[in-house]
Amino acid sequence: MTNRIPDGPVRERLAAVLEALDIPNPATVGDTETHREILAERAMHAAIPLRNVLDHGGHPLGIEWITQYLCERLAENQSTGYRHWGERP
Repeated sequence: MTNRIPDGPVRERLAAVLEALDIPNPATVGDTETHREILAERAMHAAIPLRNVLDHGGHPLGIEWITQYLCERLAENQSTGYRHWGERP
């Protein structure tokens, strides 16, 4: 028996949320503020479609549209502008 989530809208949504939240850790204390700001912005963009689905039963344009919306917001808010843990200078 496997607990793997089958391919489809639910898996796509969860993968998009993971992408939003799983950004590289900051390399130094000086990079923490930028990391925090980027993570907060990305978390907000992840929360909006999740709230839409959980509180309102979805979106009139469907789960595929919501997943695409989230991916577009993530593309606009890259996890750049700070040094990442393990990144070489």
